[in-house]
Amino acid sequence: MSALSLAVRDSATMLRRNLLHARRYPSLTLNLLLTPVMLLLLFVYLFGDTMSAGIAGSGADRSDYIAYVVPGILLMTIGSTVIGAAVSVATDMSEGIVARFRTMAIHRGSVLIGHVIGSVMQSIASVALVGTIAVAIGFRSTDATALEWLAAFGLLVLFALALTWIAVGMGMASPNAEAASNSAMPLILLPLISSAFIPIDSIPGWFQPIAEYQPFTPAIETLRGLLLGTEIGHNGWLALAWSIGLTALGYRWSTASFKRDPK
Repeated sequence: MSALSLAVRDSATMLRRNLLHARRYPSLTLNLLLTPVMLLLLFVYLFGDTMSAGIAGSGADRSDYIAYVVPGILLMTIGSTVIGAAVSVATDMSEGIVARFRTMAIHRGSVLIGHVIGSVMQSIASVALVGTIAVAIGFRSTDATALEWLAAFGLLVLFALALTWIAVGMGMASPNAEAASNSAMPLILLPLISSAFIPIDSIPGWFQPIAEYQPFTPAIETLRGLLLGTEIGHNGWLALAWSIGLTALGYRWSTASFKRDPK
């Protein structure tokens, strides 16, 4: 077999291993999903009317805020789900299975590739679940064309890939699963200080740069524009640049850590 065929075969084996782990131990994924689902329900039903009036004017109702908040919740779901990748990688490293893999005749990169592809698949499945809940409580995207839906899906996959590689790097650098979970918490916290819940203009001036110059805000604005037909402006290019940059950074970090001989 060629080197490429071996890499594909071993990566598929590692992907199957990670998906089996996720199926046998679903509690981690479900716990990580709880945060975006609870925030969606909390902001829509508790703050929805007030937030709608603040964003769209006094004549707005809760449906206006549902339309505004769902794109941010979907991207928060990705940030929440990929924490599982950091925990899984740290667990493999601390329990010695990676050291065992190093002694076997398998493609070394397949271990990380299996984690990454498995995490991206779980992220998209989680987004679909949260999106279903959003539709059930009133979210509608009637103005999006088929091309815009395809672009939105591509953005979600690319952003999930970027955050997954960063999470894998965090897992490689952590001594245990608990430390990996803690180090990956910014992936949940950053959407809270973005344009996910309120417009950037509504944020205090001294805090606006933190909300604006981070990866979640342009990605949220791009997804919101694709799903609702609002103006995207330069956010599309910024979201693409952030995604590619984070993917490259996470890949280099993860592979360099993995190639380093264990102490």
